[in-house]
Amino acid sequence: MNQVRATSWNQLMEYLYEDAWMPTIQRFRPPFAFRGLPDESYTLNTSLMRMSENCDQIEGHLLRNFKKYALHNVTERDSFWYWLSVAQHHGLPTRLMDWTFSPYVALHFVTADVELYDRDGVIWCLDYKKVHQELPKALSHLLAEEGADVFTIDMLSDILSLRDFDAQADNTFALFFEPPSIDDRIVNQYALFSVMSNPTIGLESWLNERPDTYRKIRVAQELKWEIRDKLDQANINERVLFPGLDGLSRWLRRQYMQSVDRQVLNNSDELLR
Repeated sequence: MNQVRATSWNQLMEYLYEDAWMPTIQRFRPPFAFRGLPDESYTLNTSLMRMSENCDQIEGHLLRNFKKYALHNVTERDSFWYWLSVAQHHGLPTRLMDWTFSPYVALHFVTADVELYDRDGVIWCLDYKKVHQELPKALSHLLAEEGADVFTIDMLSDILSLRDFDAQADNTFALFFEPPSIDDRIVNQYALFSVMSNPTIGLESWLNERPDTYRKIRVAQELKWEIRDKLDQANINERVLFPGLDGLSRWLRRQYMQSVDRQVLNNSDELLR
């Protein structure tokens, strides 16, 4: 069974680091990508899919115009994948999806929104090595040549467009690549992206046909405050993951919202006694 529910911190840690020991290298280096969501009902549909049912028809227009108008703000590189990464990073709807190598960063996104503490969250743990077993031969060979587990944008440089990428195989496949270190946010979040070879097919529906490639950890709603406090103590917070004044403001706002909310709860308890 690839879905569990964590109701304590210790149980959650056991689930997150399950199968982390790699006997071939004698290290704790699991091949997992993590994605944390504050509501377990949220799906793995991309921002592009959520934007329009005709996402395959507008995808090219979005990217072309992004590059045209963003050119004076971005140091141009001769790489389609660089531009796609920059677009995703700055909020353009794309077929990319954000993941992280860090289970703690994923937990941050489960607990960042205190208004959703009345529902279970979820962490997707996806084995990218198993996902990459279904790559087209040319891409699989490229990974083997480099001795890598995930791609970089330089490794994908011979693919000049999403149309070329989609044409790599008749069957839909998924691929993980590390984005360039555009800024500290990318670095601090230990980020990587997934991309499907068909913009209309969600990763979740693809994974459901391959249950051995992933597991889902439901995070009990009553556990969220404990997780949030422990992450803050471990310096996993908005101030670090979103460097700059915006992240600092979000961190401070949540810190003081937390104090107010708990004081209100404490006062309510006193009145009931």
